[in-house]
Amino acid sequence: MTEMLPMDSFPALPGAGTTPAPLSRKAKAAIVVRLLINEGADIPLEDLPEELQARLTQQMGSMRTVDRATLASVVDEFAQELESIGLSFRGGIAGALDALEGKISKQTADRLRKEAGVRQYGDPWARLRDLGPDKLLPVLQNESTEVAAVLLSKLDVKRAAELLGKLPGPEARRITYAVSLTSRVTPDAVDRIGLSLAAQLDAEPISAFDNGPVERVGAILNSTTATTRDDVLEGLDETDAGFAEMVRRAIFTFGNIPQRIAARDIPKVARALDQEMLVTALAGAEAAGLQASADFILENMSGRMADQLREEVQDREAVKAADMEAAAAQIVQTIRDLEASGDLLLIVEESAPE
Repeated sequence: MTEMLPMDSFPALPGAGTTPAPLSRKAKAAIVVRLLINEGADIPLEDLPEELQARLTQQMGSMRTVDRATLASVVDEFAQELESIGLSFRGGIAGALDALEGKISKQTADRLRKEAGVRQYGDPWARLRDLGPDKLLPVLQNESTEVAAVLLSKLDVKRAAELLGKLPGPEARRITYAVSLTSRVTPDAVDRIGLSLAAQLDAEPISAFDNGPVERVGAILNSTTATTRDDVLEGLDETDAGFAEMVRRAIFTFGNIPQRIAARDIPKVARALDQEMLVTALAGAEAAGLQASADFILENMSGRMADQLREEVQDREAVKAADMEAAAAQIVQTIRDLEASGDLLLIVEESAPE
């Protein structure tokens, strides 16, 4: 392996011959790095702090040749140290946060990062490239034209074209022209821009909820009785008519089946339902003022099954209102489960024209 090192025209380090030369740990590290590079190994030296990168470069610059005995001794010591390592922790607080990503809450991670004053571990541009258009588009719109041009240049062509197509024409033209002026932007400036953009996105407040207020209120009212639901919606109309209208569109009840379920999906829904529960809902629909939903279900399934259900409904005794409401709620939940699994798509009701 020593023939890969420059052994000619330079004086050897002390100790040439059979006795290994006494070396500092910095010199040994430089020897190992040089040997690995000569062997074609890809060493991520850029992950080291800049100070260590500079010290390593200076150490390598001060060295000339290494005799075989010294090289063999350094390699043997390096191998022994590697074999003795049972577990390693790299990267300080930044590395620890990177390793624990997804294991601790984002709130805790953000607080520790801010307290320690460390940057998000890794390449900020790699993180920015993983973001969807909905996150990147506001950055393009709110940042300066020059920063937007750098961002667009660092994205893959398909993503950049997608974002450009979402911008107004004049804005898209300004940013596109600014891209032509980025040839003299330094790597350090690009890195700082990436860090700044990533930090801004990391600083976005974390929502305590997985969905918006309309969806949450709609889900709650879906599970309440019709009386409670109507009373709440009436109160919302007085407080915020716009919000009340959005909640109404988010709510899905047994009475919404004709408007929110495609006729072709009724057989799929019927197969997923318990027949006794379906008969209870159909038998109690007329008294509950929901006959339109019962008719829609029966009209959009096979004739044989519809006739069988009608016979069972006729033979059924009067259904109590509580039993009807419980059966209707179970049917709605089954439909919601089919929607969540991707087996059914609810029709979105359009808002009423003003």
